[in-house]
Amino acid sequence: MKLPAQQRDGTIVVSVSGRIDHATSEEFSTALAPLLDACQQGTPALLLDFSCVEYISSAGLRVLMMASRQAKAQKGSFGIASLTPLVQEVFAISRFNLIVPCYASVDAACKVLGQ
Repeated sequence: MKLPAQQRDGTIVVSVSGRIDHATSEEFSTALAPLLDACQQGTPALLLDFSCVEYISSAGLRVLMMASRQAKAQKGSFGIASLTPLVQEVFAISRFNLIVPCYASVDAACKVLGQ
């Protein structure tokens, strides 16, 4: 899984697309690992742009939970932006939006995280 990243307003914005489920969660975790390793205090925040994520399962949520824990342990900033309606519903039902900061758009997230 390729995770294209670009720096924007003091934030590393990573574009995620497709499905994050049992079949792809390990690949997603592996691709995310080097970005998380760099997510530390004093470095740009890490933001996942989910505008092209079609679906996420509990396996995908687990990867995000572990990513959030790692970023927090390293005192880095981590968030997710632009959830599609289906993914937003999964986050709301599982109350996952209380675990990981979620933003309506990449622009809104960059304003908060890029400071």
